[in-house]
Amino acid sequence: MAGNASTKALDDELAAALARGRRELPLPLPEEPAGEGESKPHYHGHRDRLRGRFLEQGPDALQDYELLELLLFQAIPRRDVKPLAKQLLQTYGSLWAVVNAPPESLRTRFNFSDTVIGAIRIVGAIGLRMARQEVMGKPILSSWQKLLDYCQGAMAHESVEQFRLLFLDRKNTLIADEVQQRGTVDHTPVYPREVVRRALELGATALILVHNHPSGDPTPSRADIDMTKQIVTAAQALGVVVHDHVIIGKGQYVSFKSAGLM
Repeated sequence: MAGNASTKALDDELAAALARGRRELPLPLPEEPAGEGESKPHYHGHRDRLRGRFLEQGPDALQDYELLELLLFQAIPRRDVKPLAKQLLQTYGSLWAVVNAPPESLRTRFNFSDTVIGAIRIVGAIGLRMARQEVMGKPILSSWQKLLDYCQGAMAHESVEQFRLLFLDRKNTLIADEVQQRGTVDHTPVYPREVVRRALELGATALILVHNHPSGDPTPSRADIDMTKQIVTAAQALGVVVHDHVIIGKGQYVSFKSAGLM
């Protein structure tokens, strides 16, 4: 019995010592910066300098790839992203094209995680939302360029054709913006009666037709011209005016009205 008591006492003392040890362990120290004799990444301090230049001098002081670097800093914390930013621009052609690049393309071409893809795409979504807010509820005559910029942003980099309808009231104020159809890489089925029916449902008195050419060349095809005439005829019969049909390409557009096609 005495031996058992002695053993128990030793066990209790050992348990108490371990408990004290666990409580008294110091917190982990923060990682210290590399010493003078230790090697540092070649981009050491670059992020702070670039961020400081952006905050002090504004975005105009930075090139496109540098702005893209600032974005990538948030999603890729431990990597030199300058070469990656330049590669993204070379692949997609512009900042806007990068932040609107298809998720699958970013995943397969650059092996990006969902976190990185989300960080990139959210910038495009915010930019497009802001551009749309700049034109909704405003007369198109005073915001025509903003309207074109919005359509460029929304449609120029689509991989398939998209047919968009812009509905206007009697004061030519934009009251609705809807994608009626999505098609293939070179064709979108459009039904004139459906176009006019939707205008009447919304109480619109005028329309602007917009669609994109994924090839990037906005030159109207014979099918585009014939389809436009059919919609104009159907709309006129019910008192709805078609102001224009705009074809969006990559960095360029064609207005049927300006080209004398309607």
